[in-house]
Amino acid sequence: MQLLPKEIRRKLPPLGSQDSLGGKAVAHVKFFTPDSSWTFWATEGQQDGDDFLFFGLVEGHERELGYFCLSELESVRGPLGLPIERDLYWRPKTLEEIAPEMFAPQQRPDKA
Repeated sequence: MQLLPKEIRRKLPPLGSQDSLGGKAVAHVKFFTPDSSWTFWATEGQQDGDDFLFFGLVEGHERELGYFCLSELESVRGPLGLPIERDLYWRPKTLEEIAPEMFAPQQRPDKA
């Protein structure tokens, strides 16, 4: 399976273009390990030398925003030896739709 076909590569906003959007940033592509719990949602991406660099939400041991690259996705194998796949049925969603707990307004304790 081709993880990053040309049509998706063209649709991804460049790195940094959704910085100010927070939870409203849109994840355009989803990658996952079919034999473990790791999932990667890319909100942005661009060519970086010989590699392609993404920014987005990564869920593994915990959920966090960060960078990951295409060469990493292509080289990783899950516990059963299966490669990472692209979700062929994925439709773009905002980060707050994917991980609402990360983007909920912070509750401030009342001052006494």
